[in-house]
Amino acid sequence: MKKIIIATFILSISLVAESNATASTDKNDTNSSSLNENIKKMIEKEKKYKKEQKFYMGDEYNLTEHQVDPKIIDKVPVIEPEYDFDISDLYSD
Repeated sequence: MKKIIIATFILSISLVAESNATASTDKNDTNSSSLNENIKKMIEKEKKYKKEQKFYMGDEYNLTEHQVDPKIIDKVPVIEPEYDFDISDLYSD
């Protein structure tokens, strides 16, 4: 009786181990395919960045048209801050 139980136990362990080995192999295949897909996506993003890289560099833009004339700045009125703010009025119940 003990021999049958031990044989059944060993057989079931070996079958479970074999199914885990095949499952991990399948899992590795799916992981490698998804990894390849992710690598392809990243390569496409890098190609897109390579095309748009001059957008991120400011060498080709003429920014002098957006400069402010210092004479106009002198005409802007100065706004004096109000120092009479009392916070105790905000929290009165």
